[in-house]
Amino acid sequence: MKQIEGGICAVRGVSANGIKNGKMGVAVIHAEGPAAGVFTKNKVIAAPVTLSKGVIETQHRLSAIIANSGNANAFTGDDGFLDAMEMATVLAQKLNLKPDTVAVASTGVIGRRLNVSLISERLPEVLEGLGSSPECSRKAAKAIMTTDRVVKEVAIEMDCGIRIGAIAKGSGMIEPNMGTMLCFAYTDAKVPADVLDAALRIAVDKTFNMVVVDGDTSTNDMVLLTSTCKSGVKPCMDCLDDFEEGLIYVFTELAKKMARDGEGATKLIEARVVGAKTYEDAKLAAKAIVRSPLVKSAIFGKDPNWGRVVAAAGYSGAELEQEILSLSFSGGGAEVELVKSGEISSSSDLDLLKKIMANEEIVITLDLNMGNEQATAWGCDLTYDYVKINAEYTT
Repeated sequence: MKQIEGGICAVRGVSANGIKNGKMGVAVIHAEGPAAGVFTKNKVIAAPVTLSKGVIETQHRLSAIIANSGNANAFTGDDGFLDAMEMATVLAQKLNLKPDTVAVASTGVIGRRLNVSLISERLPEVLEGLGSSPECSRKAAKAIMTTDRVVKEVAIEMDCGIRIGAIAKGSGMIEPNMGTMLCFAYTDAKVPADVLDAALRIAVDKTFNMVVVDGDTSTNDMVLLTSTCKSGVKPCMDCLDDFEEGLIYVFTELAKKMARDGEGATKLIEARVVGAKTYEDAKLAAKAIVRSPLVKSAIFGKDPNWGRVVAAAGYSGAELEQEILSLSFSGGGAEVELVKSGEISSSSDLDLLKKIMANEEIVITLDLNMGNEQATAWGCDLTYDYVKINAEYTT
């Protein structure tokens, strides 16, 4: 596979656009075909999530997505659901689509009524610029940003010719468990909805569900995957295997972009747990490490306080034995072993360790030495700016 330009618009049959004015943004993506989705597990569920989940579960296909930033349309009762329905209906009328095949997504402040009329007023401008250029994909990605600092999009072409592209947003309130974390992914592979669903769940579990910025799970988390079936490539088992591999790659790249762009973040933390007895053990330990406020603070301070790492793994619920685990920190092409088979390493190069901690990406590798399973989680450091951003979010 290879990365290509164009984001979602690199996928045949996808057109998109978006506008962003201040905190308010509107994005539209038009692409018809089989679809699947995964949604927040928060018990406080935003109206757009309820609507879009219903569309996926009943129709198993999408014709378009309309998304807004600046208002989450969450905890807004029946009015909120009617507002989400109105967004879908207005877009469907303008594009001559069935309203029950339009998904709706929102991100922003919780508990405030959505101004649908403002979205409707801006919709003609969005639709006028609807297109399939790389710039159209970027405009859609930018329109759904809230506290994000960078646009998040990835596109690839597989060796067999099929393409996968996705845009996403998320920098705070992120611990997806399927932040607000939104991802709209497209492929031109000719695959039915049930195959999309299976591949999507595997990919999300290994990628987005392994991202922790601040440990909060949003009311609005949503990942949607649609196939336009326009690649011209006949489906085969090899292609389906490649498709799943490609989807995991795209989502991994986006997951890392989210973690790196965490609110106020200065460093990306990658926790690799290997040698676990089960995948669940590896997953628990890896997420605990990147979730730990003490680990995140130490990384921000360039402090190689590895005791916080083993402590986090120890309370994670993963099966481990401290007498046999090994631990190392790496970054910038260098690595320092801190613990080997339960013993503190006496040969650690402290000067090299200081250089590693100064890197913008820190890799923590924990070997449990109990089996062959492994998992990777991504997070970011905890900074003064994170507190400032979230202390002033609505004011």
